[in-house]
Amino acid sequence: MIWLTELLPPGFTYLDLILTCLLFVWAGFVRSGLGFGGAALGLPLLLFLYDQPLFWLPMIGAHLLIFSGLTLRTRMHNVDWSYLKATSKWIIPAALIGVFGLINLPALILVNFIYGVTLFYAVLWACNWAIRSNSPWTDRFLLALGGYVAGTSLTGAPLMVAVFMHNVSHSQLRNTLFVLWFVLVSIKMTTFLVFGVPLHFVTALLLLPVATIGHVLGLKAHDYILANDARFKRIIGVVLILICSLGIGKQWF
Repeated sequence: MIWLTELLPPGFTYLDLILTCLLFVWAGFVRSGLGFGGAALGLPLLLFLYDQPLFWLPMIGAHLLIFSGLTLRTRMHNVDWSYLKATSKWIIPAALIGVFGLINLPALILVNFIYGVTLFYAVLWACNWAIRSNSPWTDRFLLALGGYVAGTSLTGAPLMVAVFMHNVSHSQLRNTLFVLWFVLVSIKMTTFLVFGVPLHFVTALLLLPVATIGHVLGLKAHDYILANDARFKRIIGVVLILICSLGIGKQWF
């Protein structure tokens, strides 16, 4: 615990450390429980503790690589590779543009971008509205937009999931999404290395046990969450509306 406190931002208290651990449990739970959304539902909360996205994103990315790799190690045969290949030409270029934006944009703009995107998702979930596509061009737009948002903040999953869930079989959906997240985060982490962005890898490793707790709980709750998807998202949506509104207000007032 003392080592971890020293590796976290200056001024972090033991209460901040406990909250950080709980939020990484939450992010791991969402990631494995839904198959997506660990960053989208965890990052806005972490920004309340320390409003620097480039501090948290490498650690979230490292955990995603570890857990998606572990999940996929025996499931690579159950992935829709043809659909991944077909959609990558729309997602990956947009994600690269988003990554360069993440590195170059001021922290204030990034924080408000993350809260704004999450607030959009929160309103959709709270009102039980769904993102729907009725044409191939709308699919491509959502995939490219989701890739850009994922490149910028790792919160683009719901936009891409809206397309994938209508084109990939239910039995292959989560595994296919995990491969997509693995590729996108690998691109992001490689870009971080090239541009000298600190990865905080030791801190990520020290937080790995608490994230593992969330991951295991999410795996156990996966079927229950899917069976109660609308109710789960509605509750989360209402909470996120409050959190994002406070987060945006904190930046401007």
